[in-house]
Amino acid sequence: MTTEQPARFDTAWQAALAHATQAAKGGRDIVLARDLLGRASLLIDDRAAPLASDDPDIVTIRTEFIEATRPFTGLEPAQTASSLFAPELFFDVPELTEVTPRADGVGRVAVLERTVVGTDWLQGPEPTGEDDTQAPETREERRVALYGFKGGVGRSTATTVLARYLADQGHCVLVVDLDLESPGVSNLLADPAGMPRHGIVDHLVEAGVGNAEGLELVARTSVLPYTGNGEVWLAPAGGRPLENEQYDYLAKLNRIYSDLPAPEPGGSPRPFAVRLEDAIAACEDQVAELSRRPDVVLLDSRAGIHDIAAVVLTRLSGLALLFAVDNPSTWEGYRMLLSEWQRRPERARELRERVRIVAAMFHSAGDIRRLSTLRKHAYDMFTETLYNLPDDGDDAEPFLAPDWEEDDRPYAPIPILFGNDLVGLDPLRSRAWPELPFVEAAYRTFVTSVERLLLPRRKETA
Repeated sequence: MTTEQPARFDTAWQAALAHATQAAKGGRDIVLARDLLGRASLLIDDRAAPLASDDPDIVTIRTEFIEATRPFTGLEPAQTASSLFAPELFFDVPELTEVTPRADGVGRVAVLERTVVGTDWLQGPEPTGEDDTQAPETREERRVALYGFKGGVGRSTATTVLARYLADQGHCVLVVDLDLESPGVSNLLADPAGMPRHGIVDHLVEAGVGNAEGLELVARTSVLPYTGNGEVWLAPAGGRPLENEQYDYLAKLNRIYSDLPAPEPGGSPRPFAVRLEDAIAACEDQVAELSRRPDVVLLDSRAGIHDIAAVVLTRLSGLALLFAVDNPSTWEGYRMLLSEWQRRPERARELRERVRIVAAMFHSAGDIRRLSTLRKHAYDMFTETLYNLPDDGDDAEPFLAPDWEEDDRPYAPIPILFGNDLVGLDPLRSRAWPELPFVEAAYRTFVTSVERLLLPRRKETA
């Protein structure tokens, strides 16, 4: 006697999609939601004409859905919008990924991933409020995301060196430490006494209950040496409490990723991406109040697959620097992430115009062949994910430049040279470390290349 095997993760999801498509034939929009454990729930939009929970059609849909998807069935397998506390969080959010559009007598089917690494990899910038003093595009274009799929590639150190260089050129620079689980750049830019009382996690927590007014979010760097009339400001991950003031960073960190319903009826939901944008904008505005509006905002993102990285790369930055070391795990990781963008060609075409590969910790300063190899691997990765899309058209500009060595393409790596002197460098023991000759030599091409990439963007938004 054979025993029927339960559905595995992938087959359960395909079954759930099939049942969602069938349910949409009734004319109502369907959202297929998947939770942190991969369990699926079928959500039926009945807001125009509410259905009873014991409606025969609902009972049939629920029963068949359970049979097809167990054990990856949600705790509430089939629900109507009218039975949900805040249906707008499921039916009216930008995180929805459309599977099939509405048709004559057939509802739309969309997917909503409620996960640690949700569909933020597919989203675009959020519109800001009407009272903003700057258009969202202006804010975005001034921001540079520094991201690495793998940790330990010197991203935070590069952020610090870049901030100092830009300040030397007279720019006002804001560095935002978004490596919230493992803050690093904050310690390179300020000593404990120079930290503001609050950080990014404080804004995310306090704003969640409408209490963000009056937070002290930024401080001018107290330890980074630079010359001229430039400035470097820091928005740390966490703040420095006053003496005898309790500060539970972990408790705050555990509560920042929630999506929130609209604060009032008829308002817009507040997903995590919007809340993070608000926190960064608040830091920018605070620098403007204390000094001048930042010319450049450096977003030191956390490594790996995470919603912070997704939001920073896809929504909040005008230029994204992808740190890479030339090994298979790096390219496999980037392929996995950029393939998410490939699912939406219109987003892929927009995003591919503002990403650049950084050859992190490149050991061989004079070995052109090795740098060319990394360039070829980057080219292959981009070609397989963001370029040569099915609907690019015959008139699309060729991705491969006529001159293979041309340096204005995403796959042309910006090198950070790595030598033995850098191995023993301890930035926390020597605050003058950015001025050391071997540090300046290692990062010279990197900082000048990033400045060159920023100049056209600053002219466009000035």
